[in-house]
Amino acid sequence: MATFTKLPGFIEHQAEKVHNLESDTLTIALSNTAPGSEGTPPNGATAACVLANVTQISYTHLSSRVLTVTGSAQSGGTYALAVNDLVLTASGGSVGPFRYVYIYNDTPTSPADPLIGYYDYGSAITLADGETFTVDFGANLLTLA
Repeated sequence: MATFTKLPGFIEHQAEKVHNLESDTLTIALSNTAPGSEGTPPNGATAACVLANVTQISYTHLSSRVLTVTGSAQSGGTYALAVNDLVLTASGGSVGPFRYVYIYNDTPTSPADPLIGYYDYGSAITLADGETFTVDFGANLLTLA
């Protein structure tokens, strides 16, 4: 399983009330472009931690990329966000290549589409028509303490 890396700009956005993780629309973006230094978006700008700074692949032949939140709760000072695993299906053609699965919030307009974090799968993945790929989020997509 790939590991989740929380982007530095997400913490700033969280402190500035950009995210309501329980009710906003969380979506994935696929890319074959590595994040910049220290886990920032590919352009390296922490303040510009938005989807516009990620080079995405074409989604023409891909199923839904929207996440379903199943739990959002705080206990003992630690917040946990749980989402269903997401099964991506290539339909009508191939999808990829991609190595990085970015999570972003599709709800806010300022900044638009702020990034939360990403998974690095270690090498490029291409789905042939009809193939599936499961993004496994484990018990929680993220925890904040």
